[in-house]
Amino acid sequence: MTVPADTPHADLHSEDGARPGDPGDRATDPVIKVVDLAWLEFEKQNIAQAERFAHDFGFATVSRTADELSLRGTWSGAPCIVIRRSHRSRFVGPAFRAADHSDLLKLSYETGRRVHPLGDLGGSAVDLTDPSGMQIRVVAGLTDLPSLPDQHPLTFNFGGKIERFNAIQRPPREPARVQRLGHVVIETPKFRENLAWYQEMLGLIVSDFLFFPGQRDRGPTMAFMRCDRGSEAADHHTLAMTLGPQSRYVHSAYQVADLDAVAAGGAYLAERGYHHAWGIGRHIQGSQLFDYWRDLDKFMVEHFADGDMFDNTVEAGWAPMTASGLSQWGPPVTRDFLGANPDPDLIKGMLSGLRDDNEFDIHRLLGLLKVARS
Repeated sequence: MTVPADTPHADLHSEDGARPGDPGDRATDPVIKVVDLAWLEFEKQNIAQAERFAHDFGFATVSRTADELSLRGTWSGAPCIVIRRSHRSRFVGPAFRAADHSDLLKLSYETGRRVHPLGDLGGSAVDLTDPSGMQIRVVAGLTDLPSLPDQHPLTFNFGGKIERFNAIQRPPREPARVQRLGHVVIETPKFRENLAWYQEMLGLIVSDFLFFPGQRDRGPTMAFMRCDRGSEAADHHTLAMTLGPQSRYVHSAYQVADLDAVAAGGAYLAERGYHHAWGIGRHIQGSQLFDYWRDLDKFMVEHFADGDMFDNTVEAGWAPMTASGLSQWGPPVTRDFLGANPDPDLIKGMLSGLRDDNEFDIHRLLGLLKVARS
């Protein structure tokens, strides 16, 4: 199809947009329409270590026991992260917020999964499994946490307009204060099946599709998906999904006040010796100002500010997936961010992903390698 010139982010669409046989950007009649991410669930071996990094990154502790840690941002709502102690460290899965309890009953009827109470968090949940085997929780009726003191954006003298007069600009070197959970990115070897599941079961809409260079005819290999809130603005992506050899966590992103919070928060992390993965820069899909770090369990996490917000009228963009196309400006993307550092587990995962029941085949592997070199 030809994209009208006044379509939002039209310059990011491919020349002819979607083609016959391509997946659509949304389901016509989804079971429900989730309204946001609620939190992410992890298992980690060392709760004290996880809390130390969390405070340096900018979270506040909601509660902590010997076996469980709950972390939050400054905005009112649910916790951002729930961590349970285990013999190994792993990502368990995301929890999405439904509009109300009736949505949980619809999911229960559709899937046969029971609705159960959430205990201290209030409300109820239905536990599902996506086609790649990832655990998905859908929640409603939560008791929201009250807001905390926020880190307010700075006042700038930009564009010849004086907003700050007889006042200096000295932001303190301190942890960025996380405001909220923004999105999570996952990898799946069953991209199309997973895409359809999240569209049909949870009502997510695709904001942008990416495809491997030279493989446009095989369709998309990444989808940036947002919540369908009708005419209300939603993050460009709440869930991003990319084709790869494994079902796994890639990274999660947490909003902070502004670019100074991103930069000063990153400087604070660097002073404490944490591993910097990539940044600072500005993305293309989503437009976020970004900075990526790894926690002490090697999970990648992102500070971001100033992301795109879309309502449900914006159709999906189409673009090739390239390493150079990940940012408008900033340092070159790192091998660490791309997950391309030599690693026995990476090689093992690549080989195990090349199975007949997966969408990830040898041609897709070659396409993925081409992305890393582009």
